[in-house]
Amino acid sequence: MPKRKSLIRPRTIAFVLQSGLCCYCGCPMWSENPTEFITKCGITRRQAKDLQCTGEHLEAHKDGGTVVQSNIAAACRICNQGRHRRKVAPSPDSYKQLVSSRMAKKRWHQPWVFQKLLPAFQVD
Repeated sequence: MPKRKSLIRPRTIAFVLQSGLCCYCGCPMWSENPTEFITKCGITRRQAKDLQCTGEHLEAHKDGGTVVQSNIAAACRICNQGRHRRKVAPSPDSYKQLVSSRMAKKRWHQPWVFQKLLPAFQVD
């Protein structure tokens, strides 16, 4: 089996192009070192792990998706894992609609995300 091409460069480019925001939920993410992110956001290291930037294959690797820039987006760990844990991964567009719907109801991430990172979604 051939070795997979590294996601580091395309993930980093996607992270910069997306201004450090997840392509699905729009939450801020961290890429290199969580320490500054943890301090700035007032969260724990464990909480920060959920918002680590991952390289998201828009067309899944198992479905023939390759590591080319046009197929890689930056997604937080929660969104990336959530999409690919399904029996059949939904298309990126339909998954984004699902995430957006749940974000609007404050039912996608843990409450601390809405309280500390997304003032527009402030929990009452």
